[in-house]
This record gives sequence, C-alpha cells and structure tokens, in this order.
Amino acid sequence: MTNTAHPESILIIDFGSQVTQLIARRVRETGVYCEIVPFQSAEDAFLRMKPRAVIFSGGPASVPEPGSPRAPQAILDSGLPILAICYGQQTLCHQLGGKVEGGHHREFGRADVEVLKSSPLFDGMWDVGRKYPVWMSHGDRVTVLPQGFEVIATSPNAPFAIAADESRKYYTTMFHPEVVHTPDGARLLSNFVHKIARIKGDWSMAAYKEQAIAAIRKQVGSGKVICGLSGGVDSSVAAILIHEAIGDQLTCILVDHGLMRKDEAAQVVSMFREHYNIPLVHVDASDTFISALEGEADPETKRKTIGRLFIDVFEAEAKKIGGADFLAQGTLYPDVIESVSFTGGPSVTIKSHHNVGGLPERMNMQLVEPLRELFKDEVRALGRELGLPDHFIGRHPFPGPGLAIRLPGGVTREKITILQEADAIYLDEIRKAGLYDKIWQAFAVLLPVQTVGVMGDGRTYEFVLALRAVTSVDGMTADFYPYDMEFLGRTATRIINEVRGVNRVVYDVTSKPPGTIEWE
Repeated sequence: MTNTAHPESILIIDFGSQVTQLIARRVRETGVYCEIVPFQSAEDAFLRMKPRAVIFSGGPASVPEPGSPRAPQAILDSGLPILAICYGQQTLCHQLGGKVEGGHHREFGRADVEVLKSSPLFDGMWDVGRKYPVWMSHGDRVTVLPQGFEVIATSPNAPFAIAADESRKYYTTMFHPEVVHTPDGARLLSNFVHKIARIKGDWSMAAYKEQAIAAIRKQVGSGKVICGLSGGVDSSVAAILIHEAIGDQLTCILVDHGLMRKDEAAQVVSMFREHYNIPLVHVDASDTFISALEGEADPETKRKTIGRLFIDVFEAEAKKIGGADFLAQGTLYPDVIESVSFTGGPSVTIKSHHNVGGLPERMNMQLVEPLRELFKDEVRALGRELGLPDHFIGRHPFPGPGLAIRLPGGVTREKITILQEADAIYLDEIRKAGLYDKIWQAFAVLLPVQTVGVMGDGRTYEFVLALRAVTSVDGMTADFYPYDMEFLGRTATRIINEVRGVNRVVYDVTSKPPGTIEWE
C-alpha cells in the first residue's frame, strides 16, 4: 500500500479485531510508523516493509477451529520482537507448540491483573505483587504455554494474562493494551516499541513530507496530474503537497455537485485562487448529479452514483487540458480501513468509500494518494508542516458525497435547500458560541420523517431535522459533544423560525465505536 520508505517501522497483523486500528494509533503516538495488514497478506507485507517488530492483533475467531487465522511462519522464523494481543497470543502460542482451549469462563470488560515478575514490557509502570486494571475480551484461552515461555502476570480468568519468552522477545497479553479502558496500555505499547524493539521513534510529519514529495516525483515523473479538490482538509493538503512536488504538472478540479454546504464552492474557489498559485478548474455539475440522485434512498447507491459521476467529470476535464496520466485523491487510512473487510470474514466492511477501490480501466490513469497512510490528525499535522493556516486545518470534515448521505431517504432539490440552510445556521451558532474548534465534526441531517406541528395559529406537516456533533482525534472513534440546553434551544429556535420545511429539531447523542462517524 505504501509509496514511501520507512526504515524503522512496525507491522501490525490484523486477525479481525474491530480495534486493530487503535494499535496503530498508539504506535504512531510513540513516533514510529506502522501499517496494518490482513493476516492473508502479512507475509508479502513483511517482505516489503522489512519491519523492526511485529504486533499480532486480537480477533473473533477460535484458534481450535479448523481454518482459523494463523501468522506466517516467516515472521516466527525472523527473530524479530513480537507483541501478540488476545487472539494474537492464542495463535502465537498454538503455533509455537502450546495449547489453546475454548469452553472456559468468558471474560469481557474490566479485570485486574496481578504482576508476578518484572518485565521490560511494563518497566517503570507496574510493580511486582500489585494489581492493575486492564480490559479483557476473550472466550478461549491458552492452557499450556510453549517451551521457553513463562507467566509474567495473571488474572482470575486469564492465568496467562501476560506471558513471555524474553530470550526471543516474544511478549503476549490476554488483555487489550490499545483501548483506553486499559489505563496504562499506551505506556505498555511504548515500552514494547522503544525498550524491546529498540526503535527510536523519530518518524515525524517533516520526515513524512520529504518522503512523500520524493515518492510523488518518482511515481509521476513528467506526467500530468489532476486532483479532485473538495475544499476539505484532506484533498487540500494532498493538492498542496503534490504541487510542492511537481508544480504546474498538477491541475486541481473542483466539482460542484450541488450537494456542498451553503456557498461552499464559491468559498473554496476564492481561497485557492487568492492564496495558492495552483491551476484550478471549477466545474458546476450540480444538475447532472442531482438529476441522477433524485429520489434515490439507498446510501450505497448514492455513493456509487456520485463516484461514477465524479469519474465522468474528471475524465472530461482531463481531455480539455490535453490529457492526464494520474488522478490524485485525498484518501486517508481510515477510508481504507473502513472500506475493506481486512480478513474476508472475521471483520466486517463498515462502509464503502466513493474514493477507494481504484479507477475504471477506460480512464487509463493511475491514482496518486499521498495521504493514504495517514490518520486525520496526522493530515492536519502535515498541513501545518506545509504552511496551511490553523483556521483552515481545523475545518470540520465534509464527506465527498456531501449532503447526499445527510439526506436519508430520497434526494430532492427541495430537501437539499432545506438542509443547506439549516446546516448553515447550525454552524453559525456553533461559531458564535466559540465551540467550533472544540468539536471534531458537526452537521445537520434531514430525516425522512414528517411530523404534525403547530406554528402560530397554523397546522404544519414538515420535516424533522437532527443535529450531530462529535469529538474525535483521528476519525476512527467518536463521542457526542455535550451541548447545554440553552445552546440547543437557541439553535433549534433559529432553524424552525428561519428554515421553511422544518418544524422539529432533535439532537443525536449516540457515540461511535471504531468505524464511520457519518450518518447514513
């Protein structure tokens, strides 16, 4: 997947856990580059990356079951340090001659582990003889350790809560150090990275920028690149990074599909033409997109329709500039993770992205995706490295399919207008309250529900509007923002008074585990 070279990296093998990406987050927080790969392609990735250490994730499978996932033997033969978590512990022990059994007491949630002996895995953190809280999530467990392993810590339902063969630098945990419910988990992972694998932790956005620029130049050569520019942080950072690499070989194309936020297209055009010397083509294709989507309710069909029409526009615009060899996109690592069922069964596809999955052969273009390895917060750090102003870097994410997926049910021009007006008021109130930078993403959703109401002396039958606001760091997990009732009351009153077509406003207070935070 990667286009850049990372001499000191960690390979994470995904066995289907829904929180594997949190391992990557914790590793990158230590200043070390890492990649997640499904177990089926782990050997190829291992040979390509030449990592300094390997981490096995958890997963829902049962090791005793025939056909359950295994780690490549080449990794076990490599002599590299391994940290194996939950299912990872079980398969590592099984493959090394230990025994794993099901049918024991299941353990999901908080538990206390008692430290039996010291270890570099928790050096400076935990003391022998004391107990510490962790987060368990398992049914099966190891019942016989492989030769050379010893018990480091135990819990009532996980006798081998931590087991290690320190001579081979194999460390295993039955609990999940990557989740916040294991309070010292991040420090434990940091110890594995720095004290056991001996990786310096000098991966930075400055280094990534230089590597990415070199990789872009190598990939593109003297070719022409068109970049789909949405005005959001991701595509803008990608465009500026590519422009630094290849200059006027790049042409940006802003496709106004009629599903952008109110006045968004004009603001993006103004910003790029006034502040950046990057060739920009503005295409108003709103009639084409809205006509194709009108009445469509299925979210996946919406995404695929929008993706297909984007390609059509890019293809047409490329011809106007004499052809292009590459199409650049602001695809991020969460896009890739969410769009692929990594293990072909143990984990599930959360959603498909309109910008993940390659291009039609007829386009005869290659993709340039310089942000494909990065999480959202890392893209913002790269944007700062590229000199983008903070007020722009902090903009809330806006999906490529735009308002189409914030209109559950059929898309109509009337509903688009209602949603644009309501969303603009909502964001205006957020800014007035000084909350914009405290919230990771906020948006309105026009529900496919109409209710009877009374406004003044008249009876109404109009739409219900839902407001959403979440806090997040990287877009992989999210929690709702705790507005006070005064703010919600003021915002709802404005929307109902100023937007014809809405007579009720609700606030969505659900949280999101790893996965999409979009509403669709």
